[in-house]
Amino acid sequence: MKQINALESQVRSYCRKYPVVFEKARGSFLIDKDGKKYFDFLCGAGSLNYGHNNPIMKKEIIDYLNDDGITHSLDLATKSKEEFLNSFSKHILAPRNLNYKIQFTGPTGTNAVEAALKIARKVTGRTKVISFTNGFHGVTLGSVAATGNSFHRGGAGTSLNDVTFMPYDGYMGKKINTIDYLRRVLEDNSSGIDLPAAVILETIQGEGGINIASSKWLQSLQDLCHEFGILMIVDDIQVGCGRTGTFFSFENMGIEPDLVVMSKSLSGFGLPFSLLLLKPDLDKWKPGEHNGTFRGNNLAFLAAKTAIDYFWTTQELEAEITLKSNILKERLEKMAKENISSDIEVRGKGMVCGIDCILEDLASAIQHQCFENGLILETCGSDDHVVKLLPALTISDDELREGLDILEQSIKQVMNQSDFQKKLEAEIVEK
Repeated sequence: MKQINALESQVRSYCRKYPVVFEKARGSFLIDKDGKKYFDFLCGAGSLNYGHNNPIMKKEIIDYLNDDGITHSLDLATKSKEEFLNSFSKHILAPRNLNYKIQFTGPTGTNAVEAALKIARKVTGRTKVISFTNGFHGVTLGSVAATGNSFHRGGAGTSLNDVTFMPYDGYMGKKINTIDYLRRVLEDNSSGIDLPAAVILETIQGEGGINIASSKWLQSLQDLCHEFGILMIVDDIQVGCGRTGTFFSFENMGIEPDLVVMSKSLSGFGLPFSLLLLKPDLDKWKPGEHNGTFRGNNLAFLAAKTAIDYFWTTQELEAEITLKSNILKERLEKMAKENISSDIEVRGKGMVCGIDCILEDLASAIQHQCFENGLILETCGSDDHVVKLLPALTISDDELREGLDILEQSIKQVMNQSDFQKKLEAEIVEK
């Protein structure tokens, strides 16, 4: 660890919170070089929905490499790309009656966000974009301009332009419909808000604190976009690929976005892979106008196709997620009320859940104690005040309960060893 700290840039972050050297990973566990096992409820920030080293995908990858399968191909046509496209179209798009073209972008989510923003501006001829409070879309210049967090915005080192922020659902309280405010500024020629090319949003703001948009709010936003000729971009990078219980987070919400951004668990194996789904009439690119060296990650094509064929040809995984999400939510609500405060809120949908600890240092202390006890998770929210859980979708019921046992034990230890109770009570009274 000393050598890593000496050689790696100061920008490293996760290894500061988990200062051990990990050597192996299997299913829902990370194992350090001393052999200690940790429950992994971080899962690569949502990149490992099917757990570490899923044996089905691993076998396909090993066989593919042993057969000298193509690993890098720019955007050449390959067998693995063709098979992924066929599987994605047949098992993901067609059953949901979705008609999208598929664009392979650079390997990370922010690359796909950049592509979505570029094509929206190109198609509409407008430059402005509307994003939402607490949204997170990446840290390259176009994406970070649409990201609300001041810490990430401050890392840009230059002006961030052409994005206006509007209040997300619930940002101004449950009684205020923030779409009414957005409508007002779009209708008013003196509002100072130019007609945008697009709005970009997450249906559930993962990094922003697990804030969930209601189906009514999303439908109202889509209606508004249609009325004003604005494109709707849904960022499904973290909460897509089954995390909320359905493959896309917006299923059953009554909307059909113009563009959808996907990454993280798309490959199913932690391999870099991103894509942009866009309505066919928006596919106005000239050949090579938006490109990148690593658009042809064939191992990712192979893993993603395998994940789709194994997990998404039936509704078995969705049913399992529903059952596990009930375990997760009920247990979190019980432990939060009994061990922290009856005023504590548990948020979540499917297998993305969190406890709003209100205090940043309380959430951080719980995270640290969990690590000491053998559980890895992270915090999120504007002040990192939410303890966030992203267990593998394939975790067994017993393993899920064991991990939650560690979380509850850690919360009890933190609350018993500090004056957090007094601080929390004072904060709740103030609010």
